[in-house]
Amino acid sequence: MNEGSRFARRTGSTSSLAATVPPIPDRGHPREGTSNAPRRDSRARLLYPPASMTELAHKDRLAKVETIRQAGEDPYPARGVVARPIADLLAAAGTAEKPGPMVGEAVTVAGRMLQPRDFGKLVFAPLVDRTGRIQVGLQRDELSSWWPKRKLLDGGDLIGVTGRLGHTQKGETTVWATEVQLLAKALAPPPEKWHGLHDKEIRYRRRYVDLWASEGVKDVFVKRSKVLSVIRRLLESEGYLEVETPTLHPIAGGAAARPFVTHHNALGMDLYLRIAPELYLKRLIVGGLERVFEVSRNFRNEGLSVRHNPEFTMLELYEAQADYRRMMELSERIVETCAREVNGGTKVKFRGKEYDLATPWPRRSYLELFREKNGCEFDDRRKVLSRAKELGLEIPAEASTSEAYWKTMNDVFESTVEDSLAGPLFVVDYPAEICPLAKQSPLDPRVAERFEVFIAGMEIGNAFTELNDPKEQARRFQEQVASKDPEAPGEVDWDYVNALEYGMPPAGGLGIGIDRLVMVLTGQESIRDVLLFPAMRPERTPEKAESEAPTPAP
Repeated sequence: MNEGSRFARRTGSTSSLAATVPPIPDRGHPREGTSNAPRRDSRARLLYPPASMTELAHKDRLAKVETIRQAGEDPYPARGVVARPIADLLAAAGTAEKPGPMVGEAVTVAGRMLQPRDFGKLVFAPLVDRTGRIQVGLQRDELSSWWPKRKLLDGGDLIGVTGRLGHTQKGETTVWATEVQLLAKALAPPPEKWHGLHDKEIRYRRRYVDLWASEGVKDVFVKRSKVLSVIRRLLESEGYLEVETPTLHPIAGGAAARPFVTHHNALGMDLYLRIAPELYLKRLIVGGLERVFEVSRNFRNEGLSVRHNPEFTMLELYEAQADYRRMMELSERIVETCAREVNGGTKVKFRGKEYDLATPWPRRSYLELFREKNGCEFDDRRKVLSRAKELGLEIPAEASTSEAYWKTMNDVFESTVEDSLAGPLFVVDYPAEICPLAKQSPLDPRVAERFEVFIAGMEIGNAFTELNDPKEQARRFQEQVASKDPEAPGEVDWDYVNALEYGMPPAGGLGIGIDRLVMVLTGQESIRDVLLFPAMRPERTPEKAESEAPTPAP
C-alpha cells in the first residue's frame, strides 16, 4: 500500500481540505432522564454556548473556521495521517543533479505550515515537523477541485500533504502535493520576529510557539533529552540501578534550602516537596542495592536567577565501596561523554568563552583558594569576619562565637573565589563544618572529603565520601536543628539515623545539575533557556482575569 492510500485510509479524505469528512463517531448517548446532557445537531456536533477567545485569535481566521464547518468539514479532525519524518525525506531526496532513491515516489508529510507564498497558479510553503523543514508545492493543475480552498489556509496551520518527492528548478527539495488535509486550524498567527528582552519573556511564556518559531530552540531540548539518555546508558553500563524515591518528604533534608510546604489531608500532616533525594538513596545503599541513581525533580523555595529556578533536575548517584575520588572519575566521564555524544567533541562555547571538557581536570583545595583570594586562613574568625564586612555581606550578630560563622565563611568563599573558577575544575576538601553529610578526611580532620565541579564560575556538581557513622550523623543533625537556620532541617531525621545503625558500607555520592550541564553543552546563558517551562509570574492575576471575563448572556 503506497503512502497516498494510507493517507486516505487514516483521514477518510482523498482531496480538498477534506473532500469527504469522516463521520464523527458516536461516543454514546446520555442516559435517559439527565437534564444537563448536551444537545446534538444533524451532524452530531455538540452544541455549546459560544466561548470567548483570547486577543490572539484573529477574526478572519475565526471566519475561515466557520466557512470550513459550513462546507461540512471539520477544521479539527480526530484522525491524523501516517507521515514520514521530514529529515528522512531530505536524506533520501539527494539533489536535483543527483536525485536520491525516493525522488518521484508518493510520500506523506505532516507538520506546521509557515507563511505560504501564493503565485496564483502555484503556492509554496515551508512545512516543519520535529525533525526538520521541507518545502511543499501546491499546483492548481494537480489540485483543481481543491484549489479555491487554498485561501482558507494560513501560516501556522497544521496540515498533512501527500505528493511526489522532487525538486524545484532552483534545486530545492519539494513535496509536490496531490492531496492536502487540514489537521488543525491556527486561530493565532505565527510571530514574525522575536527580539529584545520583552520578547524573550514572551518566548518563555509561549514555549509552544517558541519551539517552532525560533531558530535553534528545539535543538536545545533535543540535546537535553540526549544528555539524559547518555547518562542513563553510561551508568547502567557501570551496574547502576535507576530508582525512584519520594517527592513528598516528612522532613526537608539532604541539602540546605528553603522548602515548599504542602498538606496531606488524609494523613493530617504537612509535607515538604523534595529539596534533594540524598537521604532516601543512601537508605537504599543500606538496603544492599549498592549502586543506585535517580534523575529527580527537586524544589527549593528560593530566588530566581540565570542559574536558579525553583524546580530543577538533578542526577544523584551513590556507590558502595567508593569514595570521592571515584566520584571525580565518574564526574569526568559523565560530562566528557555527554559532550562527545551530543556535540561531537569536547570543546564548547559558553558565555563568550571556549572551554575544553576533555579529561582529566585539575584539582584545587578549598583552603588554598580561600587563602589566595582573601589573604587569611578559612578558620581565622576575626580576619574572615572583617573580610565579610569589607564585601558587604550579611553577618549574623553571633557569628564570631557560634556555628553561624561557618555560613559566613562560605559566603566569603562564594563571593571572592567562585566567579574566577574558569574550569572545568574540581574544588576539593571543603571545611568539615559546612559538610554535615560528608566524612572527615583521615589526613586532616578540619576538612571533609567533598568536592564541587566548576565550569565558567558555575557549580555543576557536588560529591562526598559519605558519612556512615550513625552517632556522628546524629550529632551533626542535632547541631543543624539547634542552629535554627531557616535553610536547615527543623528536626532530626531519626529514621535515617536508624538506617545507618544497621550499617552503611563506605560509599561515595555525586550530584550533577542537569539544567546547568545542558546550559554549558548548548551554550545557553540562562537556565530559563534550557527549561521548557521556567517559573514566571502570571501575566494576569486571577482577580484581573475574573474582572475581564465576559458577562454571560441572559
